[in-house]
Amino acid sequence: MRFGLVGTGHWARATHAPAIAGTDGAELVGVWGRRPEAVSAVADEHGARAYDDFDALLGDVDAVAFSVPPDVQAPLATRAARAGKHLLLDKPIALSREDSDALVDAVSATGVASVVFLTSRFVPAVRDWLADVTTTSDWDGATAHWLGATFAEGSPYADSQWRHDKGGLWDLTPHILSIVMVVFGPVDRVTAERGQRDTTNLLLHHTSGATSVLTVSLEAPPAATVQDLAIWGARGRSWMPAGFDDPPAALRVALSELMAIVEYGAVEHPCNVRFGRDIVEVLAAADEQLQGR
Repeated sequence: MRFGLVGTGHWARATHAPAIAGTDGAELVGVWGRRPEAVSAVADEHGARAYDDFDALLGDVDAVAFSVPPDVQAPLATRAARAGKHLLLDKPIALSREDSDALVDAVSATGVASVVFLTSRFVPAVRDWLADVTTTSDWDGATAHWLGATFAEGSPYADSQWRHDKGGLWDLTPHILSIVMVVFGPVDRVTAERGQRDTTNLLLHHTSGATSVLTVSLEAPPAATVQDLAIWGARGRSWMPAGFDDPPAALRVALSELMAIVEYGAVEHPCNVRFGRDIVEVLAAADEQLQGR
């Protein structure tokens, strides 16, 4: 399958480009981005074409992989879907309900395949754990702490403006939601409270009656950084395995599954654009509460 890559930042260079180039059945045809010199560098490294026009890229590919800020991704992905191109999306899929709805509508109208790259969901150890814990409903809730020092000196994301603007709520919470919404079902009620710096504390009530308690931050002190998620109930407590050790390997799984959906048809991926919209709905509801305060 011929892929176009949109984006030239750290995540695109370190994860998307090498994963596409190294996945059986995938071909990195071209790269498009907002900085021509960076586009050329990424394209040259992988033997792809550097495009200066997004629509020209669309004309030469079967699918588009996105590694750009969500407010940039949403309208471009909507255009790609309307052009009949399959989508490998980054999280969150958008920064508003309106943009996520427009993207879902475009995908529905054309019937293209979509996969949202929620990293942990494509890690074998995490998948095995999810398969085990979802064999029973004897779970009452979850706790999660994802605290990063994302803007510390030397971080590849220190200059990420959308992360500075939207914080851990929008950057980190999607990863947690991608797990707890599988174990406990959709979220029907959210309570959000702001903590120190950009820290956000969330209490989620799921349709199953379970509750998830989350704390996320991109500005935690370096000594306090952690990524943990545990579910608890009659079986005791179960910790999710680490899910970020090898992002390119996880992305290769996502690419392979997207291509399989296209080849065999009539199969919706569990991490499709509609699941991405469900995540945006939770984030938007929490953000509205925080802004209201």
